[in-house]
Amino acid sequence: MTIEPTRMLTGPGVLRVVWLPGSDQLQGTCHCGAVHIADGPVEVWDWLLAHPVGHEPPPAVTHDQPVLVGAGV
Repeated sequence: MTIEPTRMLTGPGVLRVVWLPGSDQLQGTCHCGAVHIADGPVEVWDWLLAHPVGHEPPPAVTHDQPVLVGAGV
């Protein structure tokens, strides 16, 4: 008998760790969908907590006003 969850948390702050039945491994899944399989909880959590680097939006880039070239100035 398999019991599937009826609801799961989602969103940018949700990290998931599950045990892979029949093995001694854990699977970590980031909210972005990236997956890492590890041999122990320290390894999987180290990866999960370091992985979100780059998930933040890039900093706003300021550009100078465009200059028209060859407009008879």
